[in-house]
Amino acid sequence: MTRLILLLGLLVWGVESFAQSVSIVVQDEQLRPLWRAMVELTTPGQRRQFGETNEKGEITFGANPKLGYMLSIRHIGFANWYKPLPQEALALEFYRIVMEPEIQTIEEATIVGKKDLIQRQQGKTIVNVDAAISNAGTTVLEVLEKSPGVMVDRNGTLSLMGKTGATVLIDDKQTFLSGTDLNNLLSSMSSNQVDQIELITTPSARYDANGNAGIINIKTKKNKQKGLNGTLSTGYGQGVYHKNNNSLVLNYRQGRFNTYLTYSSNFNGSFRDLYALREFFDAQQRSLFTLDQPWYFVNNSANNTLKAGLDYALSDKTSLGFALSGSLIERNGKGQAQANWLSTQGVLDSSINTSSVNTSQFENGGINLYAKHSFNPKKQLSIDFDRLGYNIENSLRFDHKTAQTNSSIVNQGDLPSLLDITTFKIDYLQKAGVDGHLELGYKMSSIDTDNAAEYQIGDGTTWRPDYNKSNRFLYGENIHAWYGSFDEKINKLNLQLGLRYERTSYDAQQLGNVERPDSSFSRQYEGFFPTAFFSYQADTVHTFTFSAGRRLDRPPFQKLNPFVNIINKYTYEQGNPFFRPQFTWNFEVGHQYRKWLNTTLSYSLIRDYFSQLFLTNGEGIQIYTQGNVGRMYNLGLAVSVQANPTKWWTFNAQGIFNHKVFKGFENSNYSSRVGQLNFSMNSQFKLGKTYSAEISGFYITRSRNDIQELVYDNGQLSLGIARPVFKNQGTLKLSIRDLLQTQLMEGLTDFPNAEEYFIQYWDTRVLSLTFSYRFGKQFKSARRNGAAGDEIERVGN
Repeated sequence: MTRLILLLGLLVWGVESFAQSVSIVVQDEQLRPLWRAMVELTTPGQRRQFGETNEKGEITFGANPKLGYMLSIRHIGFANWYKPLPQEALALEFYRIVMEPEIQTIEEATIVGKKDLIQRQQGKTIVNVDAAISNAGTTVLEVLEKSPGVMVDRNGTLSLMGKTGATVLIDDKQTFLSGTDLNNLLSSMSSNQVDQIELITTPSARYDANGNAGIINIKTKKNKQKGLNGTLSTGYGQGVYHKNNNSLVLNYRQGRFNTYLTYSSNFNGSFRDLYALREFFDAQQRSLFTLDQPWYFVNNSANNTLKAGLDYALSDKTSLGFALSGSLIERNGKGQAQANWLSTQGVLDSSINTSSVNTSQFENGGINLYAKHSFNPKKQLSIDFDRLGYNIENSLRFDHKTAQTNSSIVNQGDLPSLLDITTFKIDYLQKAGVDGHLELGYKMSSIDTDNAAEYQIGDGTTWRPDYNKSNRFLYGENIHAWYGSFDEKINKLNLQLGLRYERTSYDAQQLGNVERPDSSFSRQYEGFFPTAFFSYQADTVHTFTFSAGRRLDRPPFQKLNPFVNIINKYTYEQGNPFFRPQFTWNFEVGHQYRKWLNTTLSYSLIRDYFSQLFLTNGEGIQIYTQGNVGRMYNLGLAVSVQANPTKWWTFNAQGIFNHKVFKGFENSNYSSRVGQLNFSMNSQFKLGKTYSAEISGFYITRSRNDIQELVYDNGQLSLGIARPVFKNQGTLKLSIRDLLQTQLMEGLTDFPNAEEYFIQYWDTRVLSLTFSYRFGKQFKSARRNGAAGDEIERVGN
């Protein structure tokens, strides 16, 4: 490790550029890099240099400080830039331009340049949430369900490009949540507060290595326009139950200061209708009996989320800031279920009716501190510190009554959970040569959790502790990571090479009780995670790409806890303290034709594959757990199309085929395979000068993420229409999601000596009406000549 650090230090010391050049950085109004902006640099003698910006919004030209240059920049949706290049920029070899949205006036109505719904950049797909009418009034989880290549299973697990194990970030920060907790967070976030969703299948070395499928980065709205600006949104939806989403985005930017505040609230009702038929077999696979299980659950939730922050430019070279965030999510649910034991002839043997009550409260709060300093136009250092805490309270009660005897058994439990997370990150960026960048960094993460499960059993009036299910679980994890990354453009070739090293250690302790002894376990593991990306632009029509990388998935710390969670009388969920990390190699080869047709061939090999496991105890109870089952091979082919067949029609479509092979051991040597297709599309139409409309949907054929579970085909069709109001300051959107009510989950699960058919419905068919209003006074930027520009252009994280 000492040699690695020394080598990286020598690279920093040794890389300097002696070429006479100027780097142009092009950004949008929110200071995000604009990829593939057309940039042209012209001398008085009409000598032209031109090209496209890279994924960082940057392009470099050779330049002579003694000459004068005109700079021209064009990008779809933004006003053209045509101005002289300042001499100060030539001296500093650096110039930053912030493009303004294109504005047209049609019959006294102001039309602002509209972003494409889907944008594709180097190694990532960007979903502009507001560009889709049918996203209005939805949650973030519902937006993800219809995003290209994303799948959500019945347990809320996210898949990306046919692979589970996607890491979810919010504003480039890890949530450190998984399973039900992550599902609750995303299903409580309003899409109104989200600007973009980045789907990154080939993350660079600067990102954490966790997440074999890649990264889903949810970027919330943060206005960077000068003056006081804001957007107010409210929406009401009606399915079987009501949905109400509200949000407020405020921003004030003047001089060296930029302050912002985002608030959202959601009040939603929903249901979950599940039917399961479980059949048991003897050793000769002859049917013994069946368990018929209908279940209906109604849930009401309330969510309040607040985020506020301040950015301040100390000087032209140094900026710092902080952000505060917090959420309060409350959920209350009631369920009714039956468990009917039937003979092989279908004759009822016994029946148990169960009523359940579940309440949960999810609180989190966080603070981010950052500083960024540019030593000169070629060297930059940034530091981030984050502290995040979660307080999760869950309580449940199950009242089981036997129909034949009218006897009653009641289980109740309290499951509190505390999470304390601290991260520190430092990144160094240096320009290398004319078109190269060297990036180095270090990150530390510390996670401490305290989970308790306190169960009681009784008849509803008298109670006794249920020590067999009760426990307390303490867990501490530390991760240290170092990385180095280099990218450069050499004529028509763009390359990016990176190496990340991560070392993980954790200690866990399960506290005992009067019936169960204490237990503890510890583990350490480490690894190198290389990444590579190559892009070759053969001509103006064809671009070829290749990427490769090694990644891992750490077991969610909640899944290491061996305590029992009761789903119903005959179904439990339990953690696995022997859960190991899984490691993945990913390879992709891609081709782009005229920027409208993209084709990608991918291959993944996963070792110690994560899979849901289904066990049976001696009392007929099925236990859901997770563990490592062997290997998974995934061969994928993705084809996407972005086209404008007419001036009034914009079309996006993507098809992803995956051939998966699972090989492992679960009670015996086990092998399964499946070929699955995921198709999504979005068509947007201009209806005259005022209205716009949308048709969108997705369809998924039979699929398999777990070695023992097969999911049948399902899909969704959504419609929407929108129009501007109040002189284009406001927008009304009317949409209906899952029009045909085909977004269900149906499948078959294999247990040891049993199999279960299931079908599950949610409150997915929803008619929504939303209204958003933009207000405030905006000031034109009085741009200053020179590389520094306005000081505030450097503010941001």
